[in-house]
Amino acid sequence: MKYHFRKAEISDIDAIGTILQQAILRRKKDGSNQWQDGYPNPEIIQKDIEKGEGFVLTEGAIIIGYCAILINDEPAYAEIEGKWLTNDDFVVFHRVAISEKYLGKGLSQIMIQYIEDFARINTVFSLKADTNYDNFAMMKIFEKSGFTYCGEVYFRGSSRRAYEKVLNNEVN
Repeated sequence: MKYHFRKAEISDIDAIGTILQQAILRRKKDGSNQWQDGYPNPEIIQKDIEKGEGFVLTEGAIIIGYCAILINDEPAYAEIEGKWLTNDDFVVFHRVAISEKYLGKGLSQIMIQYIEDFARINTVFSLKADTNYDNFAMMKIFEKSGFTYCGEVYFRGSSRRAYEKVLNNEVN
C-alpha cells in the first residue's frame, strides 16, 4: 500500500493545521455547524501530539490526513442516550480530516482500517466514534465501514450521533 499511518510529530503541526482548516471550511460550506466554534485548533493538535494521540496518514512524505486516537478515554461516552454494543475496552477516534487534494479516494475508510489495526495491536476489539447530526459524509463513512448507530452523546452542549464497531481479533 502506498499510504502509511504514523504518530504525528510536533513538526507536523502546520500541515495538520492546514488539513483541519480545509475541513472546517468544508463543514461550513456543507451547512454544518460542526467545527465552527474555533475547535479543533493548533493547541488541541499540539496536546494530541504531546500525549502521543495524534496520528497522520501520509503518502510518501506528504501528510494527507489526521486523526486523534485514544483508548478508553472519552468520558462523554459513559452518558450515552442509547446503548453501546459492548462495555469492554474501546478505541475512540476524533478529529478525522483528509486533505482537500485527496478527497474522493476513500482515504477516511483507509484511515479507519489503520485505526482498527491499532486497536487490535493493543488488544482492544471495539471502535467508538461520534459525529454531528449534520455531518452526512462522516455518517456515510461509518456506515460503509461497518459501524452501528448506538444513540446520542453530548459534547460542549450539543448532541452527537454515536457509533460503534466490534472487531475480530485478526490484524490485517
